[in-house]
Amino acid sequence: MFKRKIMNEILRWEDSLKIKKRALVIKGLRQVGKTTIVKQYCKEKYKNVVYINFMENTSLKKIFDHDLVVNDIVRDLSAALPNSKFVPNETVIIFDELQECSNARSAIKPFMIDGRYDIIATGSLIGLRGYNKKKSKGVPTGFEYTITMYPMDFEEYLLAKGISEDLLEYVKNCFLNKEKVSDSLNIFFMNYFKEYLCVGGMPDVVDLFLQTNDLNQVYDLQRTILEQYKDDFGKHLDENEEETINRIELTRIMEVYNSIPNQLAKENKKFKYSEIDKNARAREYYDSIMWLKEFGLINICHNLSHLELPLDAYKKEDEFKIYFADTGLFVAMLEKGTTNHILNGNLKIYKGAIFENIIADAFSKLGKNLYYYSESVGLEIDFVSKFNDEITLIEVKSRNGNARSLEKVLTSDKYDVHKAIKLIDGNISVKDKTVTIPLYMAYLLN
Repeated sequence: MFKRKIMNEILRWEDSLKIKKRALVIKGLRQVGKTTIVKQYCKEKYKNVVYINFMENTSLKKIFDHDLVVNDIVRDLSAALPNSKFVPNETVIIFDELQECSNARSAIKPFMIDGRYDIIATGSLIGLRGYNKKKSKGVPTGFEYTITMYPMDFEEYLLAKGISEDLLEYVKNCFLNKEKVSDSLNIFFMNYFKEYLCVGGMPDVVDLFLQTNDLNQVYDLQRTILEQYKDDFGKHLDENEEETINRIELTRIMEVYNSIPNQLAKENKKFKYSEIDKNARAREYYDSIMWLKEFGLINICHNLSHLELPLDAYKKEDEFKIYFADTGLFVAMLEKGTTNHILNGNLKIYKGAIFENIIADAFSKLGKNLYYYSESVGLEIDFVSKFNDEITLIEVKSRNGNARSLEKVLTSDKYDVHKAIKLIDGNISVKDKTVTIPLYMAYLLN
């Protein structure tokens, strides 16, 4: 069983029950470990666990088609699940694959008002525009405590590998005190980081790699997961015609998805609709891009018009980059053998894309919105964020090379920016306004 940071958020939900009764809803990509973590938590906290998987137990969905009366639902569920026990104040009901039964989500409100049972729900398509809209009796606004689960970050990966918490604490202290990591340990962690670039954070993929150390098997499993996601794209229902797949938008979703590697391979990684079709128009594809974002498969990084706070007020809605939500899956989209180039430092065309993607991935898992800054004169900053209420520039380098754009912004009176972080395949150093840290320390930038 892997140690996952989301357990801390689940415990915060548990504490919140003292104030208001709400169901815990965990959303996120399929196969990120939602069901596993929920079952682990419930086994430890509750005397009685009633588990319902709406994808596997399809016959149970009809129980929620009638009036949503708690006593009636409990009666029917207990009859359908003879080994279940519904003891008031000692029972949790798990709604797994909640997206397959929208009326079960509607039932959350009467259950919370009733107050006798806790509910924890998981879903991989929750919140998608149009999904099950016609079937639902309504979303229980105010009765859900919603959190998002992501693939494993680098720290979780290291813990899965058996790296001691004392060693991780040492790295953290080096980061906080801006002291160099010992050379041997720095190489050790950087090698693991390159391994993580290839494997990614999908728990089943990590587990397979830990058992076999076989990156060919890892690649095959990652490709299988990607194919399963493409099957999920077909579950996007038209908002106007019940249970009718919008074939045009489905095609556009696939076109955006397939274009991502080529978009990131460019020197200027700004998303261009012309890379899909030279006649493509933004309004035709923007909804498809947002669908993939809500699905959880991509992260969007917006360009800024000004380097001023609040950053969100200056984002350009129509200028953005797209990054994959799991770098291991992104690498699996590239040609087979890319993992060998990563491990041996021989990356060429996709070098910048892969390293930028992993930093975007790390920032997203830290709950940070993604921004970059560019000007037509050739100036571009990979990422812009806020740390300690100050704008901070972030540059990503596979080596400790020059960062001309970063230096220009820091030294110009035109910009009121005084801090920068450079992530490299190297060690910690501090020079003027720039702190340089190893790439693998990105998970500590919170």
